Amino acid sequence: MVGIEVGAPSGLRDSVRRYNLGGVFLHGRSQRSAAGLRGDIATLQKRAAVPLLISLDQEGGNVQTLKGPDFPALPTAEKLGAAPAATIRDTTRDSARRLAGIGVGINLAPVADTVPASLGEGNPPIGFWHRQFGSDPARVAADLRTVVPASQGAGVLTALKHFPGLGRTRSNTDTSTKAVDATTTANDPYLEPFRAGIQAGSAAVMISSARYPKLDDDAIAALSEPIVTGLLRDRLGFHGLIMSDDLGAAVAVGGVPVGERAVRFIAAGGDEVLTIRPPDAAPMAAALIERAGHDAAFRARVTDAARHVLQAKERAGLLRC
Repeated sequence: MVGIEVGAPSGLRDSVRRYNLGGVFLHGRSQRSAAGLRGDIATLQKRAAVPLLISLDQEGGNVQTLKGPDFPALPTAEKLGAAPAATIRDTTRDSARRLAGIGVGINLAPVADTVPASLGEGNPPIGFWHRQFGSDPARVAADLRTVVPASQGAGVLTALKHFPGLGRTRSNTDTSTKAVDATTTANDPYLEPFRAGIQAGSAAVMISSARYPKLDDDAIAALSEPIVTGLLRDRLGFHGLIMSDDLGAAVAVGGVPVGERAVRFIAAGGDEVLTIRPPDAAPMAAALIERAGHDAAFRARVTDAARHVLQAKERAGLLRC
């Protein structure tokens, strides 16, 4: 899944076909009309041999890609999470219907991270922007049981993020290599929102690029088989699509060669690599193909990853078999 500025999605037309992209991530901010966006997305889809999963970040508050007359401003998750369940459901459903209407198949939301009240805005990636549904994981879990079916019932898949949680870090993986959560364990109560979202049927989970030394002392979460496969797949029983957070521009992965980032994420058990940098498509695709060409076990893993991507597309109503 390769990112492109929401105002100029046509810039990916050639890459869609050349690299057989699995999806496109629309980033930035826009107040364009639904009609204009719908036309651009349809043009991208015409370039794809297999329909694309079109995604964006439509969380609310400061993290809302689309605004304007066709896409009303959404409250922050923190504010929405304090509202009655009916309000959460109706707000989520209305937003999802608007996204589905232009061809968006998956919203990279909701945030399942819990930020402790004692940390609050001291948590740069989540708390500072009030992206969390609350400071109590049980309350966050309850909200996600409402959000996930409301969105998916309106035609837009959800991606729980950022597993296994970014709410207790003091650095942002986009801008630092020092994002560490030294608290989370396999039995941590802060995993409950992710478990709730999975049980509610979320089609996807996005993996964090922070470090969790009590889960894996050797690798960031996105490159960690104990976290991606051992914890998420095996222990929590998630059978859907596993996406990475951005493995392109994020400083957290800056020390790893671009192609190797894709290979290591898939080897860890991930399914869809996300990069916001279009030039990354070439080295990432080449590295995956090269490794699969001489490693039978990795080739089987790539096939399994592709199966999960196709199943998500089927759930999004993109495949006509």
